[in-house]
Amino acid sequence: MSWRRLRAIARKEILHVIRDSRSLASAIAIPLLMLLIFGYALSLDVDRIPTIVYDQDHSPQSRELIDQFRGSRYFAIVGEAQGYGPVERAMDTGQALLGVVIPPSYSRDLLSGGKANVQLLLDGSDSNTASIARGYAEGVMLSYGGRVRLEAQMQRAGKIPQAGVGMQARVWYNPDMLSRNFIVPGLIAVIMMIITGNLSSLTVAREWENGTMEQLLSTPVRPAEIVLGKLSAYFLVGLIDMAICVLFGIFVFGVPFKGSLIFLIVSACIFLFGALATGILISAANRTQLLAYQMGTLATFLPGFLLSGFIYSISSMPRVIQAISLLVPARYFINIVKGIFLKGTGLSILWMDFLLLCGYGALIFYFAARKLRAKVA
Repeated sequence: MSWRRLRAIARKEILHVIRDSRSLASAIAIPLLMLLIFGYALSLDVDRIPTIVYDQDHSPQSRELIDQFRGSRYFAIVGEAQGYGPVERAMDTGQALLGVVIPPSYSRDLLSGGKANVQLLLDGSDSNTASIARGYAEGVMLSYGGRVRLEAQMQRAGKIPQAGVGMQARVWYNPDMLSRNFIVPGLIAVIMMIITGNLSSLTVAREWENGTMEQLLSTPVRPAEIVLGKLSAYFLVGLIDMAICVLFGIFVFGVPFKGSLIFLIVSACIFLFGALATGILISAANRTQLLAYQMGTLATFLPGFLLSGFIYSISSMPRVIQAISLLVPARYFINIVKGIFLKGTGLSILWMDFLLLCGYGALIFYFAARKLRAKVA
């Protein structure tokens, strides 16, 4: 490999990127725009659940239970119904997701020490939100019911009964349970996978469309030097995008950064190398920019969002899909970024993901150079 020829190819690509100011501006602005849109719009937090109440008891205890829902940040009381009909209409029109029905015997059963039942009606069309809302509602009712029973026992016995079990929960790595702290680091990896893959997927195809590939092939430059030279120009753009996304994640979204900046930079460089090599491999396999862009989007966007563990847990997927996800580099980089940001872990813990990322980059570079050599032949 000749460093002189490699520098010449890299210089040619850098000049092309600089001269195409609109593409350069979009390459820098689009990742930032995607981070802002997805970072603010995509949230796994479930709160302010619209709730309608049907109180048949009309007792101080039932009103206090309603106040528990009203005072919780997880629920928003949108109205009180006088029958099942209004509850059903509110859920059909989307005005309410949860219906709380308090039976006439609620206060009597609760104060007597018996089993006090409350009916929860949930809109199961959104099964994930409904499941979370059910857990929140059960927590509110159990907490309030336990306190009322305790007060009743104190009045009857004249003393405070001792609790049999005490529980104290502490949440590590994300104490406030903010989904933004979980989403933004993974979003950085997914966006970089999409942007860099799409940018580099046009490089070789553009040479074929412009008729300059024949001129390039008439020189002594080798396929591996073409791949590295073209990759280097977009590698610099990818580093700029990565730096912007990381800074926005820390200072705009407030995601804590607890790990090593050096380890993050090294991992990001290896990830960008593999993502860019993927785009060049796609570009080498297609001689039109339109087809190369479509294939680049298909190979980066869908796997990045669906098979990287960004939103959906890989462990819950079928084994065939889990095996396919091993070919998605964003999967390994997401683990590294989340470990660095939230847990402060380093190479001693994340070495497997780091090695797999290195292996992916080397393997894809080999196939890209081989594919380009086959096209030359």
